[in-house]
Amino acid sequence: MGDRLIRRHGGRAGNARRDSPRTIAQMPWAPPINIDRPTEPLDEGGVAAIHDCAMRILEELGIEFLNDTAREILRKAGCTVNGDNVRMGRDFVMAHLAHAPAEFTITPRNPDHAITLGGKNMVFVNVSSPPNAMDLDRGRRVGDFETFRDFMKLTQYFNCIHVAGGYPVEPVDIHASVRHLHCLYEKLTLTDKVVHAYSLGTERVEDVLEMARIASGLPAEEFFAKPRLYTNINSSSPLKHDWPMLDGAMRFARRGQPVIVTPFTLAGAMAPVTMAGAVAQSVAEGLAAIVLLQIINPGTPVVLGTFTSNVDMRTGAPAFGTPEYMRATQMTGQMARFYGIPLRASNACASNAPDAQAMWESVNSLWSAVQSGVNIVYHAAGWLEGGLIASYEKFVMDCEVLQQIQRYMQPIITDTSASGLAFDAMTEVGSNGHFFGAAHTQERYESAFYAPFLSDWRNFEAWEADGSKDAAQRANGIWKKILAEFQPPPMDEAVREELAAFVARRVAEGGAPTDF
Repeated sequence: MGDRLIRRHGGRAGNARRDSPRTIAQMPWAPPINIDRPTEPLDEGGVAAIHDCAMRILEELGIEFLNDTAREILRKAGCTVNGDNVRMGRDFVMAHLAHAPAEFTITPRNPDHAITLGGKNMVFVNVSSPPNAMDLDRGRRVGDFETFRDFMKLTQYFNCIHVAGGYPVEPVDIHASVRHLHCLYEKLTLTDKVVHAYSLGTERVEDVLEMARIASGLPAEEFFAKPRLYTNINSSSPLKHDWPMLDGAMRFARRGQPVIVTPFTLAGAMAPVTMAGAVAQSVAEGLAAIVLLQIINPGTPVVLGTFTSNVDMRTGAPAFGTPEYMRATQMTGQMARFYGIPLRASNACASNAPDAQAMWESVNSLWSAVQSGVNIVYHAAGWLEGGLIASYEKFVMDCEVLQQIQRYMQPIITDTSASGLAFDAMTEVGSNGHFFGAAHTQERYESAFYAPFLSDWRNFEAWEADGSKDAAQRANGIWKKILAEFQPPPMDEAVREELAAFVARRVAEGGAPTDF
């Protein structure tokens, strides 16, 4: 009976919250600090074995660097170069890794949204790079510019999204030669968070570096004096780095801007079927590029990325949020700490809809990131279909989980002070009362527990009377309201005009060359 009363009271409160004029009552901007000890499935011998295997790959097999400039830099530094293949000794590797900072801060145009990578810091990035979008009203469709803008607005709105990552959906209605100009303009004006820039050729990289500088309102010398934006590159597994990503990464390194190096190693396809082998290969590919960047500019901020999962051996389709994915992330976390380098992972799932499968795979991915001490989580909100869909509803659903992680990390939950132990409250209530009316409860009831914006905790009757909406349907209403009420962050009008003029000039010049 008591539980029934509590539920009915909560149901009425829930109705009241939904009638609030605010879009949602979200948690404030507060990138979580991971206070938990990391999960470490490998013992010291296991870490040593993966390290040794990664070093043997670099020493005996080598990595293909499909970039003349990169190979020449590595050759002059002492590596063995044979055609595209580059081999480097383990002492050489470790000496250069020692220059990489264990922790660094990236400051965007709004310094209140600065983020720190490394240590126990954890930040979340929006979904990046899907070619398609999906929502409950329009279904699955090819990405376009307006959808790109929608996801940028959601990225800015949610406090639990700390970074405006790559294109949340690829806007195919804008030609590739000028796409980066239009997209980064929207990213820099619709958000004031740290931005990512793709390493997709010389012109694109130089354009976005200058656009980010203009948006900051700072002269070049001051802007590049510390990290302001970042790029992410992927290896072309197995054992290969391609020309455009290396070119972009080197341009970032020369200006002291951070680079995340993320091999994409699917066990059984682009890497050995065993997770230890896949992790060793991934580590080798990542370290090879990091060494290059440290040679170019010692102390360049870098992050070791992991995107090691498995394929469905029946179909060859990639799988995510699997037990193997979780362990691979944990193992790579151990290796990143061994090398003293911050770590990136992803919130990935293989589901084709914002359904139960999507959320259990995403929860597996997210909590393995927590367990692994990951510093930056890519695709934290909105990812579906193995990265082929950006979902409006999934974005909102993921943000609920991200907020729960943020709350989970708050030390107040594990407070063992006199206030936390609440002995005086137990004395007041005794054995025959209840804690609803206790002074201790009344002082804390508004902030005592996590308050969801999407989960519905009302009883069945109240939920049914409100339309029997499931989580995806509720998320549908939330994102629509956010977009309807969205206001972009402030930007100095002179800066905006300078940024727009740069875009107009580069568009008139043709942007970046393409073969189509």
